[in-house]
Amino acid sequence: MEDDKALNFAIPVRIYYEDTDAGGVVYYANYLRYMERARTEWLRALGFEQDRLIANEGVIFAVRSARLEFVKPARFNDVLNVGVRVAARGGASLTFAQTIVREGATVCEGEVRVACLDAKTFAPRALPAALAQRLEEST
Repeated sequence: MEDDKALNFAIPVRIYYEDTDAGGVVYYANYLRYMERARTEWLRALGFEQDRLIANEGVIFAVRSARLEFVKPARFNDVLNVGVRVAARGGASLTFAQTIVREGATVCEGEVRVACLDAKTFAPRALPAALAQRLEEST
């Protein structure tokens, strides 16, 4: 695994008919779904599965805030590149800068802050030590 995966990561997402609205463009809320998928795959590429984090560490991740800027419309059958970059790290949170690009042109960009929570109480918890270490090694 390359060391920069914690810093820069991307997945392709194809747009299906079900992703579009009456105007034939991607429904705005779907961009959040694509960003979520990319963050999940980013975590997986680092060696962490969310179901195992719940079972073994007792933690879950929840979106605390999201800010999106819609730049250009995406349409049916487009292939988008959904990027993830850790912009900031707190003791119990990660802030991601995310971009969605089509053929080199930005379609949507945003910032998503995710909190690490105790799976039973939903109280903030420190990032799991192995994940924090992996992030530290990558910077």
